[in-house]
Amino acid sequence: MRQMILDNEEVSFFVKKDSIVRQIWGKSDTVLFIFAGASAEFALNKAVDWLYFTGRLPSDPLGRLFSTVAYAGRIIYLDRTEALKAIDHITQIHRVVEQNRGADIPQWAYRDVLYMLIDYSVKAFELLERKLTDFEKEEIFEVFRKVGSRMEIKDLPESYSAWENQRELHLEQDLIRSRFTDDLYQQYRKHLGPVRYWLLKKVQEMECPDKVKSLLRLKKNHLIPIALSAYKVSRLIKVEGLIKSLLLPAAYKEQIKNLDRY
Repeated sequence: MRQMILDNEEVSFFVKKDSIVRQIWGKSDTVLFIFAGASAEFALNKAVDWLYFTGRLPSDPLGRLFSTVAYAGRIIYLDRTEALKAIDHITQIHRVVEQNRGADIPQWAYRDVLYMLIDYSVKAFELLERKLTDFEKEEIFEVFRKVGSRMEIKDLPESYSAWENQRELHLEQDLIRSRFTDDLYQQYRKHLGPVRYWLLKKVQEMECPDKVKSLLRLKKNHLIPIALSAYKVSRLIKVEGLIKSLLLPAAYKEQIKNLDRY
């Protein structure tokens, strides 16, 4: 009887309570690393003009991109009913934009965003914590595949290994450096300031795929892994909060603090 109750509790959540996905998305550090990688790839995507259509992205690129990443994180912690409502809300927002523009967002563009969340979930956690097992990677894939299926995104892969092949194909086909790329990076610098902007690019150098780094001309810096190790030590002695308060824009500090759930 007790096991039946536990099973029923498990079913009520969109993502299982003991899932590695909750652990990844329950720490602000990891979410910020996911945001850093996504901000690079968003700028290169051939469909980035869709994000310019409403005018919200160029006016507040950090807020717009961070809200996208944070919204994905919130879905992970909702019960199944509320999570599905939240996903449907995202779908409806996209439908309105499509109606206003009189065109459909390409299916490959939807997949690109989903694939980014999978990829940077893995890379951010492995940079900050440890290597993930094959089972854990499969679990991450399955969670975001559920999101994509609910959004009725077509041609999603059936497994993590199939996703890896599609991911490489998308990286080759769907990225280009354009005027939107350069404009977004100018806005990143404007909103972050020179020091935080430099740090953003250093994180991107550590975790972005080679294709992204090549297009953005990001180069490896041998001092960054040392700095990352120092930051990991700061977490052990509980002073990372002070470091983050110095490094993060004041406008987002409260939002970022709320990301710590795990």
